Amino acid sequence: MDVLMVGSVAYDSVTSPAGAVEDALGGSAVYAGIASRFHGNYLGLKKIGLVGVVGQDFRSEDFKLLESQGLDLSGLEIAEGKTFRWEGSYHGDMGVASTHDTQLNVFGDFDPKVPAEANSPTVLFCANLVPSLQSKVLQQARGRRLSMLDSMNLWIEIARDDLLDVMRSVDLIIINDGEVKMLANDDNLLRASKQLRQMVDCQTLIVKKGENGVLAFHNDAIIALPAYPTENVVDPTGCGDSFAGTIAACLSTGSGQITREELREALVKATVTASFTLESFGTSGLLSLTEESFNNRLSKFYKILN
Repeated sequence: MDVLMVGSVAYDSVTSPAGAVEDALGGSAVYAGIASRFHGNYLGLKKIGLVGVVGQDFRSEDFKLLESQGLDLSGLEIAEGKTFRWEGSYHGDMGVASTHDTQLNVFGDFDPKVPAEANSPTVLFCANLVPSLQSKVLQQARGRRLSMLDSMNLWIEIARDDLLDVMRSVDLIIINDGEVKMLANDDNLLRASKQLRQMVDCQTLIVKKGENGVLAFHNDAIIALPAYPTENVVDPTGCGDSFAGTIAACLSTGSGQITREELREALVKATVTASFTLESFGTSGLLSLTEESFNNRLSKFYKILN
């Protein structure tokens, strides 16, 4: 298997100044999986798998949609109960969502089980999960080239030691700027990033800064990129996951140690992918993405960078 995503599969209800959507297909594994599969189609990736759990209410059309994207769903469990649901809204600069309701449902008892045939993918991505579950995943599977994870501020608040432990077990960490500062207890992002890398002995740390772009630390190199300038911000939900899924796909094509140039190229493509995600509610922006539209925007972004 080229890439394995482990994370949530959810139904999201989102309100923003652009409108609203109810029970839209979402979840970290879904956004990451669709983005990874999109890039995998032209990168020559054969198999991208998804591990997660849904309830008996999961719509048959959503199963078909995920299958139609070419995702391997052998690790998607159907449990008795309802699918994870999240309701939130965005206001102002749209940088942070206000959560109105969270119903974990079957996700609350999720015990990830990686299929035997998927326990050695080229890249393993542990999406935003309780750190103890990320550890369970890493006990079952390892990325042959690299293992990577994402996290959130809640786990820093209630499971900080567990989070730091699991961070020591992966090669690449994706986290936002506020979370880096929380973990390091330092409001200076550069100092906080350096301290976190020392705390967990991290080879590659990718710091998401929302509309201010991304800052990545890889060995002794620092990579700084702006966000792709987007006027039509509809729904930022899933941007970070599609960003991570793109990175996973891009880094699964090489071998050996990741180079600075390889990482920068993955970050550029991930930034452009995320810009499509936020222009529509739910996964619509990713699902309507074509190679032509992506390459057009990618070319524009290269001109900005150069």
